[in-house]
Amino acid sequence: MRAVLEVILVILQIYWWVVLAMIIMSWLISFNVINTRNQFVAAVWRILNQLTEPVLRPIRNVMPNFSGLDISPIILFLIIFFVERVIIYYIYPNVF
Repeated sequence: MRAVLEVILVILQIYWWVVLAMIIMSWLISFNVINTRNQFVAAVWRILNQLTEPVLRPIRNVMPNFSGLDISPIILFLIIFFVERVIIYYIYPNVF
């Protein structure tokens, strides 16, 4: 059972990095540092959106509009942090 919890923690960490990559790439695209007409950039952007959008969309639907400021990734980071801490402090020590 501990192995399953370790795998879940690793998956949460990887997903955290994927969301961070999506945030950084969205900034780079909006400030015209990178261009989505490049096929590689477009492919990476499409993959990152497909991985993060199903989780971020429900958070965006619940959150109020902050005049163009998207704080849904911050809320997702807090949720990931909370789930990790629950696993580490409450579930993991009680598994034999």
